[in-house]
Amino acid sequence: MNIRKAKISDSEQIAPILLLAMEDIIYKFIKKDDYAVAKNFLQYFIGKENNQYSYQNCFVAEADNEIIGAVDIYNGADLKALRNPIIEYVRTHFNPEFDPELETKAGEFYIDSLGVNPKHQGKGIGSKLLTFLIEEFVAKNNQTLGLLVEEDNPNAKKLYLNLGFQSVGEKTLVGKTLEHLQISPK
Repeated sequence: MNIRKAKISDSEQIAPILLLAMEDIIYKFIKKDDYAVAKNFLQYFIGKENNQYSYQNCFVAEADNEIIGAVDIYNGADLKALRNPIIEYVRTHFNPEFDPELETKAGEFYIDSLGVNPKHQGKGIGSKLLTFLIEEFVAKNNQTLGLLVEEDNPNAKKLYLNLGFQSVGEKTLVGKTLEHLQISPK
């Protein structure tokens, strides 16, 4: 398995993987539970530059020329600028009242979403992606990593805590309360 920066040509493979981690949230963005519309929405933005879901902010885990995992991460200080294209698109096409909360801010690199292809789940790929990010951002670049985890996902929370993340509070995103975890340089 190889972990590398994503390319624009990876967009079609990345979208369904990241959607696994954020399906409910995207449904709230587009105001309907429609997998195809949600996947197309996400793929559209992954294939574009300068937005929070852009391939520019993704790393992928690849094996045998297949993307088996993906993670979307960006500087929390850039959220407002990266989110603007999303907000404008959602307001124009789905929900004119769309005004999501800020799930991150300056002071952390934010792991927006992480997913593993269902055929490859349970093989430690998510752990390897997170370990890679911890090494790259925390150990090498002295940055804090942050993420949000749902209360009804105890396995993910356990993984994050085992890797060294600590709870720093709660955040709300599209009306859903999530636990905010961070890992900082020692």
